Amino acid sequence: MIPVLLLLAALLASPQTAAPSADQVTALLRAKDQALLDAIAPGDTKTWDAALADGAVYVDENGETIPRAEYLKQLTPLPAGASGTIKISQYSATLYGDVATVIHTDDEVENYHGETLHAQYLTSETWQKTGDDWKLLLVHTYAVQHDPPAVKLAPQDLDAYAGRYAAGDLVYTIRRDGDHLVGTREGRPPVTLSAELRDVFFIVGQPRTRKIFQRNGEDKVTGFVDRREGVDLVWTRVK
Repeated sequence: MIPVLLLLAALLASPQTAAPSADQVTALLRAKDQALLDAIAPGDTKTWDAALADGAVYVDENGETIPRAEYLKQLTPLPAGASGTIKISQYSATLYGDVATVIHTDDEVENYHGETLHAQYLTSETWQKTGDDWKLLLVHTYAVQHDPPAVKLAPQDLDAYAGRYAAGDLVYTIRRDGDHLVGTREGRPPVTLSAELRDVFFIVGQPRTRKIFQRNGEDKVTGFVDRREGVDLVWTRVK
């Protein structure tokens, strides 16, 4: 990868009448972004301070809006026992004069006390050309969610969930189909319900939601909640 300073020097050395091409600017911004990602693990505030515009804002994967000064303050080296890298795997930039919008996908590999952890982030940014350089105005990072591993439940355990459920005027029907459950909300196509563990199910491709079943004192299923980001839609079992 070409260092940021070499890319910037090449652009500045271009004839004054020839503006940098979109590809050249994209290469420069990608190099800057990779340098910023490389600076996270060691807590390199100097690199971030040089790239962030005055008044820049960072929105992290937890939805917290962090002003420039606060972000730099909390950027510290990873604690003992933790190390890792974040590499850009996909990158696109669109230019609007002196403003560029960027979207990039970042793959993280972390060694956490001997365990290898993987994560992926989708980041959107706004850059603005200031003088001969580009400054970062806004960063919004989203943690890409993935389906959990599924487990197999015994047929008799799956049968306990089969039935009809209601939430207001909505109706949801669950039946067993061999070694798995199939759920159907009236007016919609049926979907496979995969077990994450007993009483917790998910739909492949919808990692934001879970179906969490509830039981009474006799261990009978009485209903479930559709949970998305901590908010529940309550379904009650009906005859």
